[in-house]
Amino acid sequence: MKKPGAWLTCYALEQIGVRRVFGIPGTHNVQIYQELEHFPGMTPYLVTHEVSAAFMADAISRTTDQIGTLLIVPGAGVSHAASGIAEAFLAGIPLLVIAGGIERQSRHAFQLQDINHQALLEPITKAAYLVESAADIVPTLYEAYRTAVEGEPGPVFVEIPVDVQTAVVESGSLPLFRGHPTRPPLDTAAIEEAARMLVNAKQPGLFVGWGARYATEALQSLSAHLGAPVATTLQGLSVFPADHPLHTGMGFGPSAVPAAQHAFADCDCLLAIATRFSEIATGHYRLTPPNNLIHADINPKVFNANYPATLTLQGDATDIAVALLEKVKELKPQAVDSSVLANRIAFDKQDYLDSWQKLHGPRVNPGRFFAALRKKLPNDALLICDEGNHTFLAAELFPLHSGGVFISPSDFNAIGYCVPATNALKLAYPNRTVVGIVGDGAMMMSGMEAITASKYHLGVIYCLFNDGQLSQSGEPRPDKRGAMTKLGEADWISFAHAMGCEYVAIEDNQEIEAGLDTALTLATRNQPVLVDVHIDYSRHTAFSEGLLKTRHKQFGRTKRAASLARALKERIIG
Repeated sequence: MKKPGAWLTCYALEQIGVRRVFGIPGTHNVQIYQELEHFPGMTPYLVTHEVSAAFMADAISRTTDQIGTLLIVPGAGVSHAASGIAEAFLAGIPLLVIAGGIERQSRHAFQLQDINHQALLEPITKAAYLVESAADIVPTLYEAYRTAVEGEPGPVFVEIPVDVQTAVVESGSLPLFRGHPTRPPLDTAAIEEAARMLVNAKQPGLFVGWGARYATEALQSLSAHLGAPVATTLQGLSVFPADHPLHTGMGFGPSAVPAAQHAFADCDCLLAIATRFSEIATGHYRLTPPNNLIHADINPKVFNANYPATLTLQGDATDIAVALLEKVKELKPQAVDSSVLANRIAFDKQDYLDSWQKLHGPRVNPGRFFAALRKKLPNDALLICDEGNHTFLAAELFPLHSGGVFISPSDFNAIGYCVPATNALKLAYPNRTVVGIVGDGAMMMSGMEAITASKYHLGVIYCLFNDGQLSQSGEPRPDKRGAMTKLGEADWISFAHAMGCEYVAIEDNQEIEAGLDTALTLATRNQPVLVDVHIDYSRHTAFSEGLLKTRHKQFGRTKRAASLARALKERIIG
């Protein structure tokens, strides 16, 4: 039986379990889009910009067992998607990026349109492939998938030229996909040594990253048995439930909340699992692990890169957590009584949340907003943030009680992530509540994707944290940043209606409860809702406060004096 290359592309995608494809059709990939009509198990979703396709695919990979897949045009389509691809690369997110390509065999090929996509994407992908014949499409896509998901996951790129898509070849007996990812074997001697270090420590601790998202149950048991406090990275917030008595919050250094700083003050042995010790997770590298550091990760390249480790464990986080738990229980059958530590953590957490309730002003208090949002959302509700101040407010003020319910950009800081990612999660989980927290700067960047939610009847809620400026974490007071950070005036009511969204305004604390109730009700009608929250950014988060102190220490004496004078002037005259 003869089949065109475009059909073979769809066959391979179906075999590896792709269910959703995000992108924009064009001259160089339309053949594949047309063939998708013959594969009812896969649905293509049209977006307004290729970077949104990348963010949507990223969100699918972060929250489901399917690989997020892009189908885009070459040239500008690839370069537009590059920021989303880079975000996935730095965060360890598998993506399958498929682009059409110009004709390679015809003498009429438009060579002036061609760029070397493989060279362009080489720094931000695990691998890049150029398919040169239709017979190679299926094996290449199988190999690309295995590359994306094995070891530390990441994006891969496959270019399929348009003449390869249209070429008809004898398909014969097409191979089924059997390439399940393999896991590296564990070093049992190293596991035993790590368990001994943890058992012999006076106060062990755990530092958990997103790569351990399938190890939640084992990590909870390990923490409880050792009496070990647990801090997470930003993405790791979704790995370890906040209502566990030994959960302390994001990070544990100078940029962490008081519960984490106090709980880890006497930590003499740290198990860091599935984290790179990257910039955000360490509060600009101000975190100081104890001398006895056990670093566990599937990628050995991260070991000793930012912090020297006493012992390293390479392997899948779940395999390591399960093996450590078994060995720890063997060495120490009786669990540690951690009630005193747990009570201190609970007190510090509540005290911190209470301190936010005391913030007074004419705008919306973040502490009160997140407290109300937590009360109204079920534990399995999905929360998506963008890049900015609101991300760290959510990290510190919105407890996550279930695994896998929070995503946001990480160290690549890809602004514009929230709106498309929120849409993708509603597609993946139509029966769950999906809420995005997005700054007004990010909304101006990718807010047009709200029309995609309207088109596909997605009952999502975008909480727009609106202060009229680019409010980055760790910056001075919003009203003192200067003209360069001030955004243009936006009529968000008109914007919402133009995008097919319902509009709700929350201008002060008295409107929080009613505003959220209205938004949740409207979303049940399968309509996107824009909630315009006039947020009060006058107080720094613990994370931002820690960054400010770090940067202050990095200044020279003259700059520190000038900074102090400026701060005094602001305090005295406003």
